[in-house]
Amino acid sequence: MALYGEGGKRWAMTERGRRHVHRNEREFVIGPSRVHWDGTSLVVDIDERGAPIPLRVRGQVRVTPPALCRFVAPLDAAGRHRWGPIAPCARIEVALSHPALHWQGHAYMDSNEGDEPVDRAFNDWDWSRATMANGDTSVIYDVRPLQGPERVIARRFRPDGSHEPFEAPPRHPLPTSAWRIARQVRGEPSPAPRLMRTLEDTPFYVRSQIASRLLGEEVVSIHETLDVPRVVSLPVRLMLPWRMPRRP
Repeated sequence: MALYGEGGKRWAMTERGRRHVHRNEREFVIGPSRVHWDGTSLVVDIDERGAPIPLRVRGQVRVTPPALCRFVAPLDAAGRHRWGPIAPCARIEVALSHPALHWQGHAYMDSNEGDEPVDRAFNDWDWSRATMANGDTSVIYDVRPLQGPERVIARRFRPDGSHEPFEAPPRHPLPTSAWRIARQVRGEPSPAPRLMRTLEDTPFYVRSQIASRLLGEEVVSIHETLDVPRVVSLPVRLMLPWRMPRRP
């Protein structure tokens, strides 16, 4: 879980061993936290401590989709890596006691899965999603594989679960992150996309807010860049336990 805002930033992503994890068709338990489906909403009960600063993160998140989406797209030519938005146009209710935060609004939930480690297929990618004026969600996946041509997925999703492709606009450079990761985003040329805020800046991954024009609308996108060679580099592997502690 990652929180950004005026109350400060909190991050919790603890890896837990087999004895602390179990699941069935409606529930997935990871240590003191759990995810379950109540028939209409995905309910996330969170009881964690952040890292590297061990601040408490506790409360409940409820994601309610008007419909589920069954779209799945391969990210590589061999189809070993796949992405699909499960609930691209959902609503969210957040009620946290630590820190004391409450809000509701638009939510997005997707799935990434692979049959092999990510570094065997990709060099890097940029991904972005934007909420449109009518409640649709537009997503652009801009993938650079290790071999073969670039792959671009541009899709607009509706609250009823339907979807349609659109032509991805041109690619624009964004300011390099503090860790020197090159960011790029696709958007219409006028006005040119603009970096609003960097939310997460790490040696291999950066998450940002971007203002741009897409499909004729002024939008604010959540944008992510992944530098895959850095993910598997020795310095990053040595640093990860500070952000992702392990509990056997």
